[in-house]
Amino acid sequence: MNNDSSSRIAARLREWIAGAAPGSRLPSTRSLVAEHQASPVTVQKALQTLTAQGLIESRPGVGTFVRAVRTARPSDYGWQSAALRSPQRPLPKASTTMRSASNDAIAFHSGYPDRELLPERLVRAALTRAARGDAALSRPPVAGLPELQSWFAHELGASTPVGITPPTPSDVIVLPGSQSGLSSIFTALVGPGQPLLMESPTYWGAILAAAQAGVRVVPVPSGPEGPDPEELARAFEETGARLFYAQPNYANPTGAQWAPGRGEKVLGIVREKGAFLVEDDWAHDFGITTDPVPVAARDDSGHVIYLRSLTKSVSPAIRIAAVIARGPARERILADRGAESMYVSGLLQAAALDVVTQPAWQTHLRSLRHQLHSRRDLLVTSMRDHAPQAHIERVPKGGLNLWARLPDGTDVEQLSRDCEAAGVLIAAGSEWFPAEPAGPFIRLNYAGPNPGAFPEGARILGQAIESNRS
Repeated sequence: MNNDSSSRIAARLREWIAGAAPGSRLPSTRSLVAEHQASPVTVQKALQTLTAQGLIESRPGVGTFVRAVRTARPSDYGWQSAALRSPQRPLPKASTTMRSASNDAIAFHSGYPDRELLPERLVRAALTRAARGDAALSRPPVAGLPELQSWFAHELGASTPVGITPPTPSDVIVLPGSQSGLSSIFTALVGPGQPLLMESPTYWGAILAAAQAGVRVVPVPSGPEGPDPEELARAFEETGARLFYAQPNYANPTGAQWAPGRGEKVLGIVREKGAFLVEDDWAHDFGITTDPVPVAARDDSGHVIYLRSLTKSVSPAIRIAAVIARGPARERILADRGAESMYVSGLLQAAALDVVTQPAWQTHLRSLRHQLHSRRDLLVTSMRDHAPQAHIERVPKGGLNLWARLPDGTDVEQLSRDCEAAGVLIAAGSEWFPAEPAGPFIRLNYAGPNPGAFPEGARILGQAIESNRS
């Protein structure tokens, strides 16, 4: 009898809830007892049923209320497929490098340096000072804070040889990270359906930006010393492309640095073809045994569009980069940036400028060089001792990554899953190829957390490679 009564009360209350606004207060238990001529126990059972169904919530000492979310039911977004139609072009999936890792995992997959490699005290102090200044409340110029523009221009100008006109602050556009700059460059200077030459393998974010812009990527094979100039010239001739994207210093993923003289040859080809070189100098602050010399330092005719990022070396939370371009190309890039984001946070710009202009910044960079050197050598030694099957063709002279070729026939995706099951995260090399992979590769980051676990991670990786081959 009581069960029937509580069911009846629950049914009546469901009807009332259906017409009530979220957050409405239900009648008190005493009122419900009187209204339904039932015992308090029976009313409580009815309320418990509605609570379990997610229709109401009890707030001790206050009362019982209608929940904002009435029912838990599966969402149906099927209508969106009809509204959006098929995508115009397939987009690459999110990179493995952006995945978060548990604290106990050995993380070789990340694209960012560990927190202990960042200038934490400089960053915290800079953010505090920026928050107290005008940058916290004012809108910065569209192209960036003039002082930050000057810093980027001066840094590149310091590498400019005699006889070459250095860039001016007005050539600089400050960006919310270099990824947005790639999107604007490809959209503004190449355009949908047009060819874009790109080193292969190359940065997965550049592949993503090219896909989003709808350009037609043409891979140009690139080895430890950079692309073959003859192959590059042939690609320009055959495709009619007018833009070549490359990373001359410490390329992601391979760590390659172009051989001496390669930059001049590439620049000569670009000039001959009336084209552009997009130089991505993402790892400018990560030299280990060499110093990066930008190709852009040897060009004053507007053929090189130079990207310089501070995100990885200062802090991932301060996404600040710059593009240095001259002539109409700069104006087109700036117009696209204005349509995309209008301007970059003045607070972040002020903080980034504060960090890189402190005397302690250069001290930090010297320390960072030594730390990356020891981490790189530890991982190389660990791989040679425990995973010799993974061939490292060239130990990088800078950057954050090792690039390893696996035995032919290795199922890299399965290898990644096997390693993850054993607590090691690696990045399959396939996502760094704009077309079909040239072989089975993996990328290993030596700037991640817990370098003391590198030998154990290499041991697990070596065992997984052997299992994969058997």
